Amino acid sequence: MSSMVGCGLKCFPAPRRRGGIGSARPDILQHKAVLRLAGWFLSPPQLPGCLPFDASLPGTLPVLNKRCVEAAVMTGLALNCTINKKSLFDRKHYFYADLPAGYQITQLRRPIAVDGVLAYSLLGGKNRSQVVKKTVSIKQIQLEQDSGKSLHDDVRSQTLIDLNRAGVGLMELVMEPDMSCGEEAAAAVRELQLILQALGTCQGNMSEGQLRVDANVSVHQTGEPLGVRTEVKNINSVRYLARAIDYEIRRQMEVLQRGGTVQNETRAYDSKSGETIPMRDKEGLQDYRFMPEPNLPPLIVYEDNASLPAGVDARQVVVVQEIKAALPELPGVKRERLVQTHGILPEHSFTLVNEDGLTEFFEAVLEGTTKEPRKVIGWVTKELVGHLKQRDMSVSQSPISPSALAELLELQETGHISSPVAKQVFQYMWRSPGKTAPQIIREGDLGLVSDTTQLHNICQEVVDSHPDAVHAIRNGNKKVLNKLMGLVQKETKGRADPVLVRAILQEKTL
Repeated sequence: MSSMVGCGLKCFPAPRRRGGIGSARPDILQHKAVLRLAGWFLSPPQLPGCLPFDASLPGTLPVLNKRCVEAAVMTGLALNCTINKKSLFDRKHYFYADLPAGYQITQLRRPIAVDGVLAYSLLGGKNRSQVVKKTVSIKQIQLEQDSGKSLHDDVRSQTLIDLNRAGVGLMELVMEPDMSCGEEAAAAVRELQLILQALGTCQGNMSEGQLRVDANVSVHQTGEPLGVRTEVKNINSVRYLARAIDYEIRRQMEVLQRGGTVQNETRAYDSKSGETIPMRDKEGLQDYRFMPEPNLPPLIVYEDNASLPAGVDARQVVVVQEIKAALPELPGVKRERLVQTHGILPEHSFTLVNEDGLTEFFEAVLEGTTKEPRKVIGWVTKELVGHLKQRDMSVSQSPISPSALAELLELQETGHISSPVAKQVFQYMWRSPGKTAPQIIREGDLGLVSDTTQLHNICQEVVDSHPDAVHAIRNGNKKVLNKLMGLVQKETKGRADPVLVRAILQEKTL
C-alpha cells in the first residue's frame, strides 16, 4: 500500500525594513507593516484605520498592494513557475465566525503563478550521510486575504474572535501529491522556508503563524488511483508536519485494513497525543460558490520595460525581468557553490545552509586562517553548532566571532598548540568572550612543548613503565603505539607535538 502527500502552504510577505506603516487605508492584500516591524505577528490591537475592512464594515473596498504582488512573482520565479501576465481574483464563500464578510478574496480561475518545481534533498543511507535529491511539483501560487483567529476559552465556554490579522495579504503555494511520507514533506517545506527567507518574501517563522501548512494525505494500493484524502490543517512546525503525516498514513491504512472507508474530512494535529483528530467534513468546490471578485480588476504584470504601454509609470507596475534580475543566491545554488569552492561534503553544506548565518560565519573564518576548509568545517558544524544547540542560541548570538575562531585555528595550523589544547582553548573562549586565544594560551601555559630533551625523557619514562606494550609493538602490533602516545599527551596535558612524539616513540620501541 502506498501513500501520497500534498501540501498547501500559506505565508505572509515580509515587511520592508524601511520605517513607516504605509497608508492607513483599509485594503485587501495590504501588509500591516507596523505590526510586523514591531517583531510580532499576533500583536496588540491594530490601528483604527485598519479596522473597518477587517471587520467588513459597509463601504470598505479592497485595494491591491504592489509589495504583495512583487513577493508572489519573486517566489514564483525562484520556484521555476510560469508567471501569468494576467491573473484574476475570485470570491470564495463560506460562513465562519472569524470571516466577517462571509467570503474570502482569492485566486481560483487564474492564479498569479503556475507549474513550478521545488528541488529538495534529505539525508538517507545507512548512517544518514547520503544526500538523496527529490523534487515536488508546484501546482500554483495564489494571492489571498487572511481571516481572523478564533480563541477558544474552555473555562468560560466561549469563543472570542481576534480580527487583528483579518484582511492581511497571504500567499498560498499548492504542491502536487508527489511525496510519500512525513520526512519528505518536512524536507520540502524546510527547503521552501529557506528559499522564502533568502528572497525576503516571508520571514517563515511557523511558530508565529507567518508560515502555515495544510497537509493532504491519502493511501492506495500500488497501481491503483489515489485514495480518498484527508486534510490536516494549520500545522505550525516542520517537526509536527512530519509526525502528523506519518500518523495519518498509519491511521488510514488501519481503517482500510479493517474494511472501513476513509472519510474526506478536515482534521487537526494534536501535538500532545501525537494524533490527528476530526474537525469537520471537507467542503467541495460547489460548497464555496466561487464567483469573480467584482471589486478588483484583473491583475496585469509586464515581462519587461519594453512591453509597458505608452504613458505607464514603471514605478507603479510590476516588471518580471526586473524582479528576476534581483533574485539572490538560493539555498540549492549556495550548497553547490560551497561543495565546489571549498571541497566540503554535501551533508556539511546542508548544515551550513540550514542554520541561519552559518554559511557567512564559515566563510568569514576561512578568510582569517590558512587551515583547509575540510578541517575548518568540523570546528564550525560540530564545536560551534554543538555549543549553540546546547544553549538554544542562534549563530548571531555566538560569543566567539569568526575572526576569533580563525585566530585560534591559525595557532593550531602553525604548530603553536595541539588539537586537544585548541579544543580546550575554545571552551575557555566560550566562557570568557573577552579573552583572545593567544591570551588564554599564554596565561595557561598551553603552548606546545618545544624542548626536545624534555619530550625524550617523558617518552622514555612511558616506554620503561609499559614493557608489555613495547613487546606488543615489537611483535608487529603497531596500534599499541597510539596508547603510548596518549600517555605522553596525558603527562604533557596535551601540549606535546603528536608528530614529534610518534617519531620519538617509534625510535624507542624498535
